Amino acid sequence: MVGQDRVPARLTWQKLVIIPAFVVVAVGATALWLSNVHLDSIARNSLSLEIVRTALWQQIKLVAISTFFVLIIAIPLGIALTRKALRRASPVVTALANIGQATPALGLLALLVIWLGIGQRSALIGIIIYAILPVLSNTMAGLKAIDPTLVDAARGIGMSPLGVLTRVELPLAVPLILAGVRTALVLNVGTATLATFGGGGGLGDLIAAGITNQRMPVLVLGSVLTVALALMVDWLANLAEVLLRPRGLEVG
Repeated sequence: MVGQDRVPARLTWQKLVIIPAFVVVAVGATALWLSNVHLDSIARNSLSLEIVRTALWQQIKLVAISTFFVLIIAIPLGIALTRKALRRASPVVTALANIGQATPALGLLALLVIWLGIGQRSALIGIIIYAILPVLSNTMAGLKAIDPTLVDAARGIGMSPLGVLTRVELPLAVPLILAGVRTALVLNVGTATLATFGGGGGLGDLIAAGITNQRMPVLVLGSVLTVALALMVDWLANLAEVLLRPRGLEVG
């Protein structure tokens, strides 16, 4: 019984197995296909282990760093905008976040490159701007959806405003906040492929090289790895969403 209590009801074997198995099969099938395809010197150079490993690591690093900054910006900002002192500013801030996501990612990156120059810094800022909205809006929605009587009850037993926030409001808002984080992570994987156009590296280098040099194997590998990374990130975020959900909110 103790072991069962530690396992959330929504954590099924399908969630643990299907996505990783599909990713392994897809990447394995692509590797097998590449091993049987004739590659000229340009394709072989683009598909060297060192280049592919570097591109994949750059992509993971772009996603991890951008997501970290999205979290430390969007969650505190979402909390602040639901407090009485800043509540009136929430429509303006939300509108600005909407503008950031409504702007085409490539156009936004181009503007940042013009302003900040070529490099990972421009790519990271563009990815962060593009992914802030889901986390910000979900944080605000999660906090606003809490029953006011629960907050009043917490205040009534003498909890400080910080205690009410950390022990009542945030735990109840966790499911919606985690859903926003999951959306932002998947967005970041896709947007990070565009970093290649600003000199930021990543798997976009393989995709761009495959298109520019008209080498289909290079394009296919870059695309498959991007999709595989997005699926694995979504899978990990889904597990975190299930495991971090407060027990009282679990659904069988």
